[in-house]
Amino acid sequence: MGFFIEALIGGLMTGMLYSLVALGFVLIFKASGVFNFAQGAMVLFAALAMARFSEWFPHWGGFDSKLLANVLAFIAAMALMVVVAWLIERLALSKLVNQEGITLLMATLGITYFLDGFGQTLFGSDIYKIDVGLPKDPIFLLESVFEGGVLVNKEDLYAAAIAAALVIGLSMFFQYTSTGRALRAVADDHQAAQSIGIPLNRIWVIVWSVAGFVALVAGIIWGSKLGVQFSLSLVALKALPVVILGGLTSVPGAIIGGLIIGVGEKLAEIYIGSKIGGGIEIWFGYVLVLFVLLVRPQGLFGEKIIDRV
Repeated sequence: MGFFIEALIGGLMTGMLYSLVALGFVLIFKASGVFNFAQGAMVLFAALAMARFSEWFPHWGGFDSKLLANVLAFIAAMALMVVVAWLIERLALSKLVNQEGITLLMATLGITYFLDGFGQTLFGSDIYKIDVGLPKDPIFLLESVFEGGVLVNKEDLYAAAIAAALVIGLSMFFQYTSTGRALRAVADDHQAAQSIGIPLNRIWVIVWSVAGFVALVAGIIWGSKLGVQFSLSLVALKALPVVILGGLTSVPGAIIGGLIIGVGEKLAEIYIGSKIGGGIEIWFGYVLVLFVLLVRPQGLFGEKIIDRV
């Protein structure tokens, strides 16, 4: 039983990180109505910026100076992501207002390749480390309940807590702020939102900036775990089934979908993969989503679209 709890906790923490990446997809889709294929590239670009800025800022020795360098690097990386968001809106999205969804989709594909190439040109293509002080030592929990306790990685625990706090904050932002309501209005109908005075350009800059912030946090966490390298952009592929499972327009859906897939793939790998040779974690989420879509095409929490003729 202790081993099952250990696997369950590991799956929940991994699922929360999937949810964090999936939030970037949901934010852009809610504001523009298009699936943002550039989210993975944004995670890589933000992580590269954080890693390189933390190297370039001076360290004067001791914990305080390292903390200061990381704080300055985070602020600089966030400022860079806001500039990227402004340029995306100014040079691409503002020219494509009220265009077909496929046009915006192709625009995000172009942004993906640009950010991948420009990020490596600007910051280099080596493997970089991000050290923000997250403890990496494992700890044992529930030793009085299970023999030997439950082994949990401290870094995963802290990362999951940070991701959960950010998810809760963004959910409240969408529900209880005027900007969040404006974002939902823009997602429903661009032209109607403009007709009642909602500045579409400003809303898109805000939502891409928020998505950039989410990408930066996700990039720091994944970069701390895996190192900052080109393959980091592929983390977004793990979040695709999360978004589809939860529903493209649902922030809570991204959370629940991430937890379901994180736990499901971990348990499937342990209890089924050991019998058939492993590798289930790679495709489990996609197969699960396929079966869910056969029953509920809009996802678990997505809005059902009804066309009246």
